Amino acid sequence: MAREYVWLECTECSSRNYRTQKETRGTDRLELKKFCPKDRRHTVHKESRKK
Repeated sequence: MAREYVWLECTECSSRNYRTQKETRGTDRLELKKFCPKDRRHTVHKESRKK
C-alpha cells in the first residue's frame, strides 16, 4: 500500500505537533482535534506535508 508520513499542524498557533501515516490514494486532508502543548488545550490540527 502507498502510505506516507504527514505532519499535523495546529490551526491556531501553526506549530507542528504530531506526525502520522496516511494512505495517499484517494484520500482527503486529515483534520483531527488533538492536544496542543503550546496552547495547552485541544485544538483542530490539519495535515501539512513535511517540507
